[in-house]
Amino acid sequence: MTAGRVCVNGHIVTELGAKVDPLTDRVDVDGVEVRLADAPVYLALNKPARVMTTMKDPEGRTTVASLVPVAEHPGLFPVGRLDYDTTGLLLFSTDGELAHRLLHPRWKVAKTYRVLVDRKPDVASVRTLRNGVELDDGLTAPAIVRTVEHVGPRTLMEITIREGRKRQVRRMFSAVGHPVLELERVSFGPVDLGKLGPGEWRYLDAAEILRLRAAVADAAAGDK
Repeated sequence: MTAGRVCVNGHIVTELGAKVDPLTDRVDVDGVEVRLADAPVYLALNKPARVMTTMKDPEGRTTVASLVPVAEHPGLFPVGRLDYDTTGLLLFSTDGELAHRLLHPRWKVAKTYRVLVDRKPDVASVRTLRNGVELDDGLTAPAIVRTVEHVGPRTLMEITIREGRKRQVRRMFSAVGHPVLELERVSFGPVDLGKLGPGEWRYLDAAEILRLRAAVADAAAGDK
């Protein structure tokens, strides 16, 4: 603040501890208005492959921060993560409380993925995926699994899980003998990827935000 970069109601402020009323005062930093009283922001990104789900990377790799409007929305952060080579729906918000609920195991919010594997899984493999796969960190919860289509010798599957273990979907398919070739998240709770192209983002609409809040509320009620 002492560098003269902050203006309040058109006047440069250099005094530390200067008070601001977020409801009535206009604050500019480097000439850009900061809306202190704005509602939380929610948006969806179609994360491309080979992009880090971090806001910074010490190795200089591309991060999701370069794809979303962080300058316009200070405090924007990804809700959870997708692996470096995993594509698809990644939610962002400035609402820490809702993000915590969406990720916490207690609320068991469903996430759906499209999974391309090298060949057609047999009945026993699909049954194991549905009933629970024994991993090194324990048995997975039941999942919804279906075949979408066969692409030559490869098979496109869809799986819905309600857990958030590290690299869980890849580990589940590897455990039944079908290493994942491509992985894309197509929905997170009630929000779908839709027609977003790789690297594109959009704001969630009011109905989607309400459905996200309802998803964690309904799950919490089911636990009682």
